Amino acid sequence: MLELRGKVAVVTGGAGGIGLAMGRAFAAEGMRVVLADVEEPALSKAAAELGALGVVADVTSEASMQALAQRAYDAYGAVHVLCNNAGVGPAAAPPIWEQEIGDWQWGLDVNVVGILHGLRAFLPRMIAAGEPGHVVNTASGNGGVAPIPSAAVYAVTKAAVVTLSECLYGQLGGTAIGVSVLFPGPHMLRTGIFTAERNRPERYARTTAGPAARTADEVAEAMRAHGLEPEFTPVEEVADQVVEGVRAGRFWILPPSERTDTMIRARAESMCARSAPTYLR
Repeated sequence: MLELRGKVAVVTGGAGGIGLAMGRAFAAEGMRVVLADVEEPALSKAAAELGALGVVADVTSEASMQALAQRAYDAYGAVHVLCNNAGVGPAAAPPIWEQEIGDWQWGLDVNVVGILHGLRAFLPRMIAAGEPGHVVNTASGNGGVAPIPSAAVYAVTKAAVVTLSECLYGQLGGTAIGVSVLFPGPHMLRTGIFTAERNRPERYARTTAGPAARTADEVAEAMRAHGLEPEFTPVEEVADQVVEGVRAGRFWILPPSERTDTMIRARAESMCARSAPTYLR
C-alpha cells in the first residue's frame, strides 16, 4: 500500500474535468499537488482553489514538460505520483481515409507523445530517488477496450496508451514505481474534452472547416434525439477510483461494467476464433 499523505502528485490536464477532480482527491489525502495545463486562466483558478502549484505546460513540448518537472522538484524536492491525464479528441470524425493529417498529429502528439514527454521528464528522477511512487496514464474504453469506429483518432491513441502502459509496467519491474492505466467511467463524463478544439494549436489546423464542437450535454441531447438515454459518471467518482488504485498499486483502474466486460469478451473471442470483429458493426 502506497502511503499518500505528505507525498507530491503532478497532474497534467489539471485545470478541469478529471484532472481537477484528481487534484482535489489527492489534496484531500494530504498530498501536495502540482496542476499543469495549457489553459492559464482555468489553471490559476484551480490551483488557487486547492492551494496547489499551477504550472502552464504543453504536453506536446518536451522542453515544456522538462520545465514542469523542474518547477515541481524546485518547489517540493520530489514527485511521487505522476498522472498523465491531458487528452484531446478532434471534433471531426470522417472516415479514416478522409481524416485530415492535422487531426492525427494533434491527437497523437497530445494523447501519446504527451505521455512520453511526461515519462521522460519525471521517471528518471522518480526512479533515482528510490522511493515508492506511481504513474497513472489516462486511457479510455474507446480504444482501450474496443474502438468506436466513428472516432478513429481518439480510439487509436487511447489503444496506444494501454499498450504503452503495459510495456511501462513490464519495464519498471524491480523498481519502486507502480503503474496504472485509467479507464474513466463506466459512463460518459462531463469534461472539457468534448470542446477540446478550443485549445487546438495553429500548427495542427484543419485545411477545411470541421463540425462545431459540442459540449457533453449537447452530445447527450443528440443521443436522446436518437432514442438513447445517456448516463453520466461524476468525475469525483473517477478521482476516487484513481486514489484507491494508486494506494493499492492496481494496474487496471477499470470500473465494473457489464457492457465493458461483454466487449472485452467479444473482442477476445473474435481473436481466439480468428473471426471478423462483428461487434464493431
